[in-house]
Amino acid sequence: MIRTRQLLPLIAGVVPLALAVQSGVSGAASGASPAGAGQATVAAERPNIVFVLTDDMSSNLLQYMPEVRKLQSQGTTFSDYVVSNSLCCPSRSSIFTGRYPHNTGVLSNEGPNGGFKAFHDGGQERDTFATALKAKGYRTAMMGKYLNGYSPGDTVDGQRPYVPPGWSQWDVVGGGYKGYKYDLAHNHSIQPHGDRPKDYLTDVLSKKGNAFVKKSAAANKPFLLEVALFTPHGPSTPAPRDEDAFPGLTAPRSPAFDTLPTDAPRWLARQDRLSPHEKNKIDEKFRKRAQSLQSIDRMIGKLRATLARAGEADNTYFVFSSDNGFHLGEYRLKAGKQTAFDTDVRVPLVIAGPGVAAGRTSDAQVSNIDLAPTFQRIGGAPVSSRVDGHSLLPLLDGGSDANWRKANLIEHRHARQSPGDPDNNGGESISPPNYDALRTDAYTYVEYGSGAKEYYDLRTDPYQLHNIVRQLSSARRAELHDALIRLKKCDGDGCWSAGQP
Repeated sequence: MIRTRQLLPLIAGVVPLALAVQSGVSGAASGASPAGAGQATVAAERPNIVFVLTDDMSSNLLQYMPEVRKLQSQGTTFSDYVVSNSLCCPSRSSIFTGRYPHNTGVLSNEGPNGGFKAFHDGGQERDTFATALKAKGYRTAMMGKYLNGYSPGDTVDGQRPYVPPGWSQWDVVGGGYKGYKYDLAHNHSIQPHGDRPKDYLTDVLSKKGNAFVKKSAAANKPFLLEVALFTPHGPSTPAPRDEDAFPGLTAPRSPAFDTLPTDAPRWLARQDRLSPHEKNKIDEKFRKRAQSLQSIDRMIGKLRATLARAGEADNTYFVFSSDNGFHLGEYRLKAGKQTAFDTDVRVPLVIAGPGVAAGRTSDAQVSNIDLAPTFQRIGGAPVSSRVDGHSLLPLLDGGSDANWRKANLIEHRHARQSPGDPDNNGGESISPPNYDALRTDAYTYVEYGSGAKEYYDLRTDPYQLHNIVRQLSSARRAELHDALIRLKKCDGDGCWSAGQP
């Protein structure tokens, strides 16, 4: 159900506008909208899209972003938005294509089944929301972080820097995690940046993003802008003016902090209690993460002001999200992600735009596979039957979520992390064994390759502290297993029915 309520610091944002938008279902899933109600007509003028994507942002950080909170009050929040894989590259691959990791072939950040190389070599770049919108006449810009393993200095397909199909403007950095001393690929040229305050990466991307909006509006062309930041991913470098923000801020001590779930799987059960020193490090990291988000929040405010001055605010969808979540001390785990816990898979999603209900929160089980078909429907582009996700437009104008999917798939493939992998978090990050999981509004069910299982009742145990899989009947466990197998094997339109366990 979609309802007005006190917004949690989770997600949101859409300006209520008179313009109506196109609803849609990808492929031939059904003749009716998956959300049932809230059908709208196609806008006379094709809306723009501005998509701001953070890196490793946990939902408990939203309270420190006033511009995003403002966006929430003006749009729709998806309180149960989850990612298909809580790792940067697999998640971003799903965002670009609308497909689960088992269909993109991108299962990790590096290696034969991971990173930019797997996405590129698998031909995934030829069919993304960018290629679809550019084919419909949109100006498209990609700025910031693309996929792990991409480097402006590499020659790919005879191009240096390489620019994938679908992008009119390309301002992408390879390793920008530190915020300084990076090379930026500006289309087919390389722009080196140093360690001066004006080189701070988020500020550089903010200037480029605002310039792109102004130029596109002046050209009277519809546009898509994605600004993908490297923060708050570690080392979470804040802008110079934010280095002293939030003095004394500590990481939240939820009931899951430094606590093991009952009947925890073996990989988790062997985690020791956090030491005072480790807790102090966690507090410092949380504080830096909040500090590093301030420049992103200011960027969002500037982009929205630029849209307003250009006369495009009422014709632009503004989307805010993260590629995955992050845990800091929960379940005795230090800095990291990749688990099936909500800390890692349930992330902010904020959408604002034409016809979107203001100040609303939807409990619909939406996923990052839904972003690509949503963007394509906004731009009037066809959605291939190979796309696993569905357009969110029927949910954005206040329509019921009663007929939406009931379960999302979460996938994880264990990969040994190299010492230089930014996601190694100085050796603190732990990659669980292979698993697949079902995430609904009522439960999380996990199956590991080892045979271990977890089941958390989210209604009675929202912090996921009691694994009660052994208390389920054999019939119920078989039912859950079959439902998970259907999603693990689904492809394209078939994923819609597989998401109705």
